[in-house]
Amino acid sequence: MTRVIMHGCNGHMGRVITDLVSKDDDIEIVAGIDPFDDGHNTYPVFASIKDCDVKADAVIDFASAKAEDALLDYCVEKQIPVVVCTTGLSKEQLDKVRESACKVAVLKSANMSLGINTLFKLLQDAAKVFIPSGYDVEIVERHHNQKLDAPSGTALALADAIKEVAGDEYYYKYDRSQEHKKRDPKEIGISAVRGGTIVGVHDVIFAGEDEVIEFTHTAYSKSVFAKGAIEAAKFLAGKPAGMYDMTDVIASK
Repeated sequence: MTRVIMHGCNGHMGRVITDLVSKDDDIEIVAGIDPFDDGHNTYPVFASIKDCDVKADAVIDFASAKAEDALLDYCVEKQIPVVVCTTGLSKEQLDKVRESACKVAVLKSANMSLGINTLFKLLQDAAKVFIPSGYDVEIVERHHNQKLDAPSGTALALADAIKEVAGDEYYYKYDRSQEHKKRDPKEIGISAVRGGTIVGVHDVIFAGEDEVIEFTHTAYSKSVFAKGAIEAAKFLAGKPAGMYDMTDVIASK
């Protein structure tokens, strides 16, 4: 049984994870951290991570970026592995995440979905075949109309996975509207669509002569990210200090 602290337990993702964990016999939330608590949780909730005195095997972090520094300090001090899912971290905070990984186990990925992280490897295998054969690569991502950043971090991570195989001469192309010229064979096109309540769709296209191969990942709800975070916490419990990501979780399956 993996005992976890849910950092940001009353946020949307915290509630989703709490519900999923309640149906999983291999993991238990023993404490939650959230400044706003209405008393509905079955586990004790602390307003700040500094106040938590409950022993745990790992922390799942889906909270505000402003709480990240205190969380990392706590995990290093208590030697509790942490799954960092909070987004919007500053460069300084990302540096602190890496520094903390020298002292305690830290897992961070651009996307927590098991499907997306499996897709990374599939794309690299495909790129080894299609890139040398001159196929063009295009990535189209679609998200809801409230998403602030574009392209998505996941789209960039997918592009990075392909670029590892393609080589440094390949580069990302985000906009062609100001140019009137043929496509550069060395560009990886990345396009963003924003509309409605789309949770997340990522299409990766390998377009060759008389042939198109497409990989598509569709998230129908945010529970796919919650499930990934839960599996990550199970994996990370008991691990030595170091920087881990979801590819390590998948490799352990």
